[in-house]
Order: sequence, then C-alpha cells, then structure tokens
Amino acid sequence: MIRFAPRVLLLLACFTPIACSKAPKSAATGTTDSLTERQRDSILAGSRIPGAAGVGAAMRAADATSGGIRAADSVSP
Repeated sequence: MIRFAPRVLLLLACFTPIACSKAPKSAATGTTDSLTERQRDSILAGSRIPGAAGVGAAMRAADATSGGIRAADSVSP
C-alpha cells in the first residue's frame, strides 16, 4: 500500500486542476463555451461514438420523467 501512495498523490496533483477548472474558453475570443449541457449531450447522442445511443436513451428517459412530474403537478384536486 505504501508503494502506491506516491503514485496516487501524483495523480491527484495532476487531475485536481483539471477537475476544478472553469468552463472551457475559446482560444480566439477568450469567451466561455456557448453550448449548454443539453446541447452538448444532444450532439453526442447523434454521433457514431460507441455508447452515444445510451446518452440519447438517458435524455429521452429524463424527458419522460420530467413530463410525468409536470403533469402530476398540474392536476388540480
């Protein structure tokens, strides 16, 4: 276990700045990315990357759940 401690600390030191960074900025304009998370997920779901269909299925399931919750909230007693 002690042998792996320096490696773990090195990995944490490398990935902490990446994980804590803000939204990516465009190199040309210096502005943040203009796409929302939903838009990025939609682009990914339409791609041919392995597992992309799962992203689309998850988005459809979330939409169905949200629609059902909204419908249940709007029913008057």
